[in-house]
Amino acid sequence: MMEELLPRSAVAVEALGDDARGEGVSLFPEEEAVVARAVEKRRREFTAVRACARRAMEKLGVPPQPVLPGERGAPRWPQGLIGSMTHCDGYCAAALVRADDLASLGIDAEPHDRLPEGVLETVSLPAEQLRLRDLARSQPAVHWDRLLFSAKESVYKAWFPLTREWLDFLEADIEIFPAATPDVPGTFRARLLVPGPVVDGRRVETFDGRWTVGRGMAVTAVVVPRS
Repeated sequence: MMEELLPRSAVAVEALGDDARGEGVSLFPEEEAVVARAVEKRRREFTAVRACARRAMEKLGVPPQPVLPGERGAPRWPQGLIGSMTHCDGYCAAALVRADDLASLGIDAEPHDRLPEGVLETVSLPAEQLRLRDLARSQPAVHWDRLLFSAKESVYKAWFPLTREWLDFLEADIEIFPAATPDVPGTFRARLLVPGPVVDGRRVETFDGRWTVGRGMAVTAVVVPRS
């Protein structure tokens, strides 16, 4: 699902079900040290998503290397690569691209279900909530609140490598657009409500993304092109 949301220059590797548990996957010693005292669930997620990242490296012709958490937990990629990772129960994915091809990217996956009570009000703007109600009336089978949450996560993951700054949920106004036909992804646009990053000498004020739902998942991706 993830690869259909990304441009051809990027690669994505997903794992579902038992493959998303990280069983039988070996970590590099540096990675092993990060999760030496982690609970089992955290260790499984950490391991499985790095197995996806290594397969994505291989697709780009890059030897597999450790992926260690850096500032605010953002993954530190090998020189010349940018990427993003995501994991939730029963699913994980990693997406990579050469730094010459894109300025940044962010991916996220969430269970395709309603957000817990009270969460939407804390992560969304009033205008976003109004638009979600309109979408729910026209396409009630999609959990638009969860999709908005996922889109905000993807926006942040694309934002942080460019700025090294926090972006609050309420600092981006996201409008989601339904898919034109069932066999193509939908799209969304995030209007940044704070000064955006400067990419190749230009100020970026909006992030564009794509979304899809399937296999019980809501999946989103944002790419920031080079000028």
